[in-house]
This record gives sequence, C-alpha cells and structure tokens, in this order.
Amino acid sequence: MKRVLPIGNHLWDWSRKTSVMGVINLTPDSFSDGGKFQSVDSVVSHVCSMISDGADIIDFGAQSTRPMASRISPQEELDRLMPVLEAVVKIPEMNGKLISVDTFYSEVALEAVKNGAHLVNDVSGGQLDPNMTKVVAGLEVPYVAMHMRGDPTTMQNSENLQYDNVCKQVAFELYSQIKDAELIGVPAWRIIIDPGIGFSKNTKHNLDILMGLPTIRAEIARKSLATSHAPMLIGPSRKRFLGEICARPAAIERDPATIASIAAGILGGANIVRVHNVRDNLDAAKLVMPC
Repeated sequence: MKRVLPIGNHLWDWSRKTSVMGVINLTPDSFSDGGKFQSVDSVVSHVCSMISDGADIIDFGAQSTRPMASRISPQEELDRLMPVLEAVVKIPEMNGKLISVDTFYSEVALEAVKNGAHLVNDVSGGQLDPNMTKVVAGLEVPYVAMHMRGDPTTMQNSENLQYDNVCKQVAFELYSQIKDAELIGVPAWRIIIDPGIGFSKNTKHNLDILMGLPTIRAEIARKSLATSHAPMLIGPSRKRFLGEICARPAAIERDPATIASIAAGILGGANIVRVHNVRDNLDAAKLVMPC
C-alpha cells in the first residue's frame, strides 16, 4: 500500500523517497541567508539552481522566525512574497515541483495559495493565528504543523525549555495542535508533522528529537492512528545547535553537520527534509534511502 498526499489534481507519493525542500528566505534578518535574496531575479536564479540540484519543494519565507526576531505585519510579509511568487510560478523549471509558503498568518497563506503555492508551512501549528486552520481547511491544501512554544521572541525563554521527556511532550503537544486542526476541518491525511528542531529547544533537546523521531511517531500513533502515518518533516539545516556542537559559529560552515543530522533524521523516519544546501543533502538522502 502506498502512502500518498493529495495536492491539487495529483497524488504525491511521499513514501517512495525522501523529499527535499529547499529553503529561500526573503528576509533581511534570517540567521542563515538573510538579505541574500532581495530581488526577484536573484530569487528566480536560486530557485532554478535548487531545482537543478534536485529539490522537490521550494519553501519561501518572508518573515524571520529566528530566536528574538521582530514580527512584521501580514501586509509587509505579502509585499515581500507576492512579487517572487508571481515570477516563480511562471518559470518552466517549476513544472512538477511544489511551492510551500512558510507563514503563521492566515492572510498570507490565503493569498499565497490563491497565487500558486501548494502547501502551508506554519511554524506555530496554528497557535499564532486563530484563523489559520480554518483558512487551510477551506483551501484544501497540505498543512505543515510544527511544534513550538511561545513565539520567536519568547520560544527560547527558560519556561519554554522545560521538558521531562522532550520526545513524549513534543508528541503530545503536536497531537493537541493536530486534533484542534482536525476539529476545524483539516483532515489527518492533509497534515504533515514537524517536531520543531531549533524551536523552544536547547541543544540536548534537539539531539534527543533527532534521535527520537520513532518515539514521537509512536506516541502520536497511540492517540491517532491516522496521524501516525502522516509525513514527517525535519529542519535542522545550519541551526545554532549544530554550531554549538561542532564549534562552527558561522551558519554557512554548518553544512557538514547538517548533512549528518539529515542522514540521522531520515534513518529515524523523516520523509521531508528542509535544507539550504539541496545538492549535498540530497546525496545523503540517496545513500540512506535509495530511490
């Protein structure tokens, strides 16, 4: 039996291979590539490069969610996103590829999907905009529900870093978010789960999650058989905990550690990997889960 996810008029068979999601930040202040893609032409060029390197999904973020990032308005986010989206959907290289919009604003999700995005990637799992899950339900698109406590300005506060068992508690809190989304009308088979590596976690928590993905899935399965079969996305790419472990203060220097973490995550059951360096991480994915 194949596990598939309906997207538009197609069925995405995510069980066949690991899907690689390329990250493009349209922000001046993101931790890895902030300020790098400030023109439509530079974004289109990078999209083409990522697709050439093997990306299955391109994830656009127009608001920084790094720790302590200041929040911008939905309109400012749309002002950054829409010119890029309008250009990218027209390029032939996007044929057969998916566009993801990384936002916690329902207004942004709505406009992005109306203009060509295929899925919504919400770092808050519906916690920062009470209308998000209702909007996603109406759009009938896949929804990435990520675990985070608080918001980007508070997520690393001490009270949000308290766990007795991080994998079990992340699973429980994720399940609660997913259940709320289902009650509003988002079916389980449209949900993608993300344990939120780097969000409301310290270095040890992130490592525990990376090595404990089977536990997270098993804990969710105890509460929801349908959601237990949902695709799992991980996004450790270039994050601070890798720099702390490997003594690499610059984000760009963390690609080797990212590749190792991606390989570990795939072996633990990750189906989608969100990365800045598509080519090298795809090589790792091919080794641990051959096509």
